[in-house]
Amino acid sequence: MRRLANWCVLGIILVSCPSSLAAAAYPPINPSTTLPSFRQQSIPTKSTFSRLRDSLIRSIWSIPCNENGKISGAKATASGSGAPPSTLLARYGGDVVLRFNIRSPEEAVALTEAVNVLFLDVWEFNSDWVDIRLAKDVVPSLLGLLPPSLRHAHTPLMHDLAQTIFESYPSPTFDQPPLSTKDDRPPFSPVLQTSESTDQTNIFFRDYQPLSVIIPWMRLLQSLFPTHVRMINIGISYEGRDIPALRAGVHPKNADKPSGPRKTILVTGGSHAREWISTSSVNYVAYSFITAYGKIPKMTKLLEEFDWVFIPTLNPDGYVYTWENDRLWRKNRQETSLRFCKGVDLDHSYGFQWDHESSSANNPCSESFAGDGPFQGVEARRFATWARNETQRNNVSIVAFVDLHSYSQQILYPYSYSCVTTPPTLENLEELAIGLAKAIRLTDGGEEYGVTAACEGSVTVSSTADNKEPPRTRMESGGGSALDWFYHELKVKYSYQIKLRDTGSYGFLLPSKNIVPTGKDALAAMEYMGKFLLGNKGIEKTKGEGEGEERGNEVERYTESGGEEEEEEEEEAENGERKKLVTEVAGGEDGVLTREGRREEDDDDYEDGDWEMDFELRRRRRK
Repeated sequence: MRRLANWCVLGIILVSCPSSLAAAAYPPINPSTTLPSFRQQSIPTKSTFSRLRDSLIRSIWSIPCNENGKISGAKATASGSGAPPSTLLARYGGDVVLRFNIRSPEEAVALTEAVNVLFLDVWEFNSDWVDIRLAKDVVPSLLGLLPPSLRHAHTPLMHDLAQTIFESYPSPTFDQPPLSTKDDRPPFSPVLQTSESTDQTNIFFRDYQPLSVIIPWMRLLQSLFPTHVRMINIGISYEGRDIPALRAGVHPKNADKPSGPRKTILVTGGSHAREWISTSSVNYVAYSFITAYGKIPKMTKLLEEFDWVFIPTLNPDGYVYTWENDRLWRKNRQETSLRFCKGVDLDHSYGFQWDHESSSANNPCSESFAGDGPFQGVEARRFATWARNETQRNNVSIVAFVDLHSYSQQILYPYSYSCVTTPPTLENLEELAIGLAKAIRLTDGGEEYGVTAACEGSVTVSSTADNKEPPRTRMESGGGSALDWFYHELKVKYSYQIKLRDTGSYGFLLPSKNIVPTGKDALAAMEYMGKFLLGNKGIEKTKGEGEGEERGNEVERYTESGGEEEEEEEEEAENGERKKLVTEVAGGEDGVLTREGRREEDDDDYEDGDWEMDFELRRRRRK
């Protein structure tokens, strides 16, 4: 089945791209890199399939050939990367990406004002640094607007932006001969490979894929795994494209036991069009879950207990535009009040705490333009409508929402719009977020992900005399985010935004060799989240998963015979401790426990006092 899937994917990649791509301003394909190189063979001619493959790719991508049938154009360098074409050089040849180190609120204010005056493209930022893309000719103007302390507080991240962009596009090899000799064939093994050992052989994840390949690939998964996969449509984009998604899960069929609302976890990517790694990571997680069903016990259990909705790109119009025109396009493609400035930033377009006051949010030419009103972003409105309809009419309970972005390697939790307001379930949000970061760190890559509130990850704090509500300087507005809307409006208790690799070396232009490692980061986080939501805090294993193993210093419990009785005894003991605690902790009006300074109406959205008692119990246990 897996080999059939790979052949089908190869066919999709070869023939599904529309002919319009060839006519678009599309960078030529560099024929020298990314796919694994095999040992050179002394074979004079290619196989019939190889010649057919090369012919199809040449015709699809309009790649000229010389009289010997070789690819003409830019010659590959020793490092394996060719020169970027004139179209990329004309658009990006004079651009650089600079990182400014921020050491005070005054510096942050000055840099924010200069960015708004010059309409610069802010790539990423946190409380310590800001990455800005700009033309080399504009650098003197920017430095002239900055205080002396910032004029020498920057370092270049990318000297040759056009080359880096060129290398981010797919680069199929044409000149590699097929495996045909006995020595080059992989050794026979009677052991069946699981989905965890096929990363390097899955051709779909060797390169980033355009939407015209992703959609047929999603249809293929639905057809190959009809028992637990459905392809659904979230809505229609501004330009009329479907917003596709895969719903994976196995619904119980027990007529004697009525089922409640189906617990569902949403995993989204591609809100910002240029963040290709978020789209590929959603696809990687979806593929790993789907192909593991029935083979890996822990994954099978997660698909039986939850529905998983994977949305590779919420911004299909912008994603297509990054492939055909501008690789660094961020917003969607709808019209604005200025004809020459298209697009709305979807992640600032949601209705909760929508912000139109900042200079970046109300400027249609800004990369973070929030629109002229809440939910003006078409795709954000369609997604929110779909999610609300699922919860109100389709017997669905959304228990977690994870929005993948890039870059900076951070796990962010609500709120994004303000650091003054504290989420009522802060303790739970932090507990799971720390677990997600640890799960990622324990993968083969061992990457470190920071954990913080979304507001703290993007502001610089200045102290005041009374120290009550310190002013916070933002490079862009934090209001109107999907993170806050799902948490506050739909009451999704576990809502996160995960910013994937890297920390700035490549930014949005992460090389394709990082697709699988970054996908593994996201997969580890989603596995941990699923286990956590099962009630075992992410460390308990399912039956048959390898008794006696340990992960780190934590001894893992198993849900086997006797395990349920042990959990019941622990629950009874905890309930007794809770009852005792209720008599000790002061209560608010109507007996609802409140934290000092907390607005009681915030607590009413959740179970009365439960999170407060959990907090106090954990504090006592730590002591």
